[in-house]
Amino acid sequence: MKGSFTSVVENADAVGSTYQAFARGLLGEGATLTSLDVAERTGQSLEIVRGFWRSLGFADVPDDVPHFTEDDLVVFGRMVELVEAGTVGLAAAQTLVRAQGHSADRLALWQLEALVEDASVRYRLDDTSARLVVLDRLAALAPVLEQQMVHTWRRQLVALMGRLDRDIGQAHTPALPDSGELPLERAIGFFDMVSYTERTAGLSSAELADLVQGFETAARDTIAANGARVVKTIGDAVLFVADDLRTGAEVSLQLLEVMRGAGFDVRGGLVWGRVLSLSGDVFGPSVNLASRLGDVARAGVVVLDDVSAALLEATEPGVTLSPEQPVAVQGLGVVRPVRLARVSPLDGGAAGVV
Repeated sequence: MKGSFTSVVENADAVGSTYQAFARGLLGEGATLTSLDVAERTGQSLEIVRGFWRSLGFADVPDDVPHFTEDDLVVFGRMVELVEAGTVGLAAAQTLVRAQGHSADRLALWQLEALVEDASVRYRLDDTSARLVVLDRLAALAPVLEQQMVHTWRRQLVALMGRLDRDIGQAHTPALPDSGELPLERAIGFFDMVSYTERTAGLSSAELADLVQGFETAARDTIAANGARVVKTIGDAVLFVADDLRTGAEVSLQLLEVMRGAGFDVRGGLVWGRVLSLSGDVFGPSVNLASRLGDVARAGVVVLDDVSAALLEATEPGVTLSPEQPVAVQGLGVVRPVRLARVSPLDGGAAGVV
């Protein structure tokens, strides 16, 4: 079994470097099994063992060199049992493992860089020195991060099951298997910073990090607080989904307000439509349309397509919708943007400044 993170690193001199002590604290006594051993003990082919390892996001290793621990064997063996019992298919099992590998890689990197930045800023260290500090402190932090990861996954899974339960219970018309329609109805929002390239030209690495983190933090907090979900961020842009159009509209208007208050000039597009959810991302014409609408929106403005605007107008009296000039968009033809704004209580219903 794995030992204590802290006690192992306290004895780092006896086992080599701090890294070696930390690895031993996480993984136990080290690698004793080869790929051939794992294949033999699980009754699987070498190709499946290699595929499992690749799906986790790791490079191939020689088949006859010890690289795997008993914990690796247990985790792989349990997934094999699920496949052999018919609980999941082999392709689905590989996808599940790939999702875990990708997510864990991004999570570990994100956490590490956050800790390095913290050490660098608080102790006024250069990057290398800050990373040395983090290496020394990770043993104490790792148990907390591990506990939070498992707890957060559980909370996210419960929330996801709740959305699934609501989707099933609501009276939305389901997509028929042979209809060619995508399965999920969602509000899709796309927002990006205006003049990002010009704004970031000449910034130092610290200034660029502050800019990107400030944008991402403001976007994620605003979206989450209103019950929507971030699909992905791409430096100067964020893609989110909401389960209903009213929520999508409220998130969009709040994003304009929050970003303006934080010193970011943004614009956005919002669409109600069907999407395919795959590998943690969403796909479909509605996603493309939201992105294109964001591209044609003016700074400080969020626009919908005319169909989504008509749906919102019928259900949300607290906003005003103003048609703008039609515009030709490559790949989508002519679209008719409709500007979304709040109704101002001061002037009896005219559009407020957003």
